[in-house]
Formats: sequence, structure tokens, C-alpha cells
Amino acid sequence: MTPIFRKPLLALTVTALALLPACAQQGDASKAEIEKIIESYIVENPEIIERAFVALQEKEKVARAEAAKAAIAENASKLYAQKSDYAIGPADAKVTVVEFFDYRCGFCKTSVEDVRGLPEKYDGEVRVVFKELPLFSGISTTAAQAALAAGKQGKYVEMHVALMGVKSNDDLTEAKIDELARSIGVNVAKMRADMKSPAVLKQLDESTALAQALQVGGTPGFFIGDQHIEGADFAAIEAAIEAELKS
Repeated sequence: MTPIFRKPLLALTVTALALLPACAQQGDASKAEIEKIIESYIVENPEIIERAFVALQEKEKVARAEAAKAAIAENASKLYAQKSDYAIGPADAKVTVVEFFDYRCGFCKTSVEDVRGLPEKYDGEVRVVFKELPLFSGISTTAAQAALAAGKQGKYVEMHVALMGVKSNDDLTEAKIDELARSIGVNVAKMRADMKSPAVLKQLDESTALAQALQVGGTPGFFIGDQHIEGADFAAIEAAIEAELKS
């Protein structure tokens, strides 16, 4: 816990010490005596450190939200209207939800059915766009390429769900990817060829670059309107959807 409170405590201490010369000029107390008074006050009222920390967190949260809004506005077309993206729900839905995900992300796996259910839950007024973001690289990248390649055979959503269904990351192997593709009717040889195609590699690169521009630091990362929702926070996701539907 110590590192968490270091910044607020440092700021508080610096502010207090900055006032010392003025205080010393206004009375007979020495700098050492004033330091002792400040130290005693902090020890007797430790809650002021917590209040400072909470205030700092809130300030940083607001700053992040404003930065996110600016980044979303700047990249809106790439985020919400990229023609190469795969999606579920009506193309003309009022609200578009974008998810950045990794096939080895546990929270992505556990929330896949909730995400898939959004168009139906909101009576076709919600569309969900999927954006690959293999943060863990390695087999995550291979899986992302496989899903995009399966999409060329009209099987993106089926492959996406199948890959998310591999609960243990140890089981997500090259052989497993081929097995899943075969089970949903994908031509594995064609998929493997398409995985290295310029179109698939470009789409994956563009998704990763967009995530970086939007400062997506983890998965799942959701975007709705001008909001970036970090993690599978479905209370926040639904609140954002409902706000957009009312706007």
C-alpha cells in the first residue's frame, strides 16, 4: 500500500513545507517546530492522506476520460465505421459497441455470451463490432489471424466463439485452432493461407494501431459513443448503451 500513498503524501508534504518560510516570518516558531506541528497533525489526522489520494484519483480519472473523448473523436471513423471489421447486429443500429479483445483474456472469455447477446437484448438497436487485439502475442496473434481468415469464408463469428470457448490457455494451440476451424466447416488449408495474406495482416495491424491511439491498455476494452469502458463492466456498458439510445 505504501506506493499508492506516496504521491499524495509527497504533494501534501511539499505544500506544507512551502508554507514554512511565511509561517516562520509571522511568528517566533522555528522551522523545526513548524515541521513537528505538521508531522503531528498528519499523524493525528491520517484521513487527510486518504482524502488527498481520493482527490488525486478523481482528478486523474477526469483527465483520462477527457483524453479518451478526444482520441475517440479523432479516430471515430476507424473505430465505428471500418468496413473490414466483423460485427453482429443490424448495420443501421442506433448504437455501436466496439470490443477490443484477446483470445487468451479470461474476462473476454467469460463475457463472450453477454457481448453476443447485446443486439437481441436491445431489440436490434445495438450492433457489436469485434476488433482483435492480441496483447499476449504468440498464440494469441495466431488465433486472431485464424479468426480473420475464417471470416473470409463467412465464419468469423463462429470461429470467434469457438476460440473464446477454449477455457484453458494451455489448450489454445496450433492444432486446437485447426480442430476448431474444421469443426465449424472452415477449409483449414485456405484459412492457413489467408492467415498470412496482406489483407489479414493489414487488418490486424490497423486494429492494434487504433488500440494504441485510443490508449487501450488491457482487454476487454469497450467503446460506446464517446466513452471507453475498461474491463467487462456490464453495468457501465449497459448504462452507456441506454444513454446513447436516449440521446
